[in-house]
Amino acid sequence: MTRRGLFAPALGLLAAACSPLSLLNTLGPRDGGVRRVARDIPYGDDPRQQMDLYAPTAPGPYPTLVFFYGGGWDSGSRSQYGWAAQALAARGFVVALPDYRVVPQVVFPAFIEDAAAATAKAAEVVGQYGGDPARLGVLGHSAGAHLAMMIALDRRYMAAVGRPDLIKAAAGLAGPYDFLPFDVAASQNAFGRAPDPTLTQPVTFVRADAPPIWLGHGTADTVVHDEDTVILDERMRAVGGRSEARLYPGLDHADLIATFSPLFRKKATVLADVTDFFHRQLG
Repeated sequence: MTRRGLFAPALGLLAAACSPLSLLNTLGPRDGGVRRVARDIPYGDDPRQQMDLYAPTAPGPYPTLVFFYGGGWDSGSRSQYGWAAQALAARGFVVALPDYRVVPQVVFPAFIEDAAAATAKAAEVVGQYGGDPARLGVLGHSAGAHLAMMIALDRRYMAAVGRPDLIKAAAGLAGPYDFLPFDVAASQNAFGRAPDPTLTQPVTFVRADAPPIWLGHGTADTVVHDEDTVILDERMRAVGGRSEARLYPGLDHADLIATFSPLFRKKATVLADVTDFFHRQLG
């Protein structure tokens, strides 16, 4: 618990750290050969329960990815992350980019339930846009990585939407996976009402039969320390699960997703590494 107390206050910076990334959506260059093929696809009744789809211009079928942005569980918008979805699509995927409900509108587990519902809906519709729902992976950055790992590891969420075996691989970028106790506003507001706090943590659900996972983290991340990635990787391997982890020297929290942009891609091979993982796992 002492280890967590050393950096848990940094969780309150999650949303602030991610906000400059939205500038890449309006000012940064985009990958070519892809386009947004659908927008505002509903997966629920709430205005935030909608998604956009991005796909290569060449005909498919392509494996499918669902990407969850970060924002400390209390902020963020898919309108800020089209550049990231395009970067993934340019490497041979149909990409779903959903919004999800956030604090204070909802608390745990509603945003994770939204992630599961969005993933199920993506599988339902991607065939119309060149995607293969039988080859589907999920990934996210920061709080979005938490969502991706929760729906990949905790069987209950995808089972609740009737698709328990849908996710074939999962990846997390700079994600919080082991962040008890809840001693800052961000975690208290999102998870403080949970009857059993351990059920909010991805590390609780490591299992040998989980989908293969890939974890990336920057060694200079002071928002979510890289030990979260090390811990989840070690615990997955300890139970016989399939896990790969990559630490990137000198990268901070925002750097890890910023390297998806052509502006910063030479800084590290994050995009190439995570898309290589998905191509290996999804075919």
